[in-house]
Amino acid sequence: MNTRIEKRGCAAAMTERVWTIPNIITYARIGTVPVVAALIMLGGETVLRAALVLFILGALTDYLDGYLARRLNQMSEIGRMLDPIADKVMVTVMLLALAANGTLPGWLLLPAAVIVFREGFVSGLREFMAAKSITLHVTPIAKWKTATQLVAIGLLLAALAFPLVAGFAIAGQAMLWISAALTLYTGAEYFLKAFRSLGSVVD
Repeated sequence: MNTRIEKRGCAAAMTERVWTIPNIITYARIGTVPVVAALIMLGGETVLRAALVLFILGALTDYLDGYLARRLNQMSEIGRMLDPIADKVMVTVMLLALAANGTLPGWLLLPAAVIVFREGFVSGLREFMAAKSITLHVTPIAKWKTATQLVAIGLLLAALAFPLVAGFAIAGQAMLWISAALTLYTGAEYFLKAFRSLGSVVD
């Protein structure tokens, strides 16, 4: 486990600007979430294909905004805060929409519930640690976790948009279970690191 924990103030210098190019991309990603959810609930192959395209574009910006922030030297405090929030909002809302329209029946609700619970739990844990001036940094495996979540949701959306292609549903369901396993692992990783850090602070 290699979650890095640092006291605030040790990170690289951040700009306070709100309207940077990377931040605008992040805002746009958050803005697509309710639109895609609404399209999923409306249904219909054409509508669902539009939802799939918007979701893919939104998922791709998850990597584009970070790349541009580094490339253009436009890293900001609000960007660092909003980027993981945007990921969690996108994943959580998409899973809820897929569950509501019946795409996640029976046992498939279990990995979805695990993912939603973990995202909420880790967000609360980050807030708690931030109050103690301790930052839980994103680990490489946590980035893979987010990637597998987005791929799983994309495949499940593709199964709705292209119902005659059976492989999308099977692959999406498999990826959902894999992402749930990674989600559990990274959640436990963050919790243990936070617990040990709090112990060292008390000591």
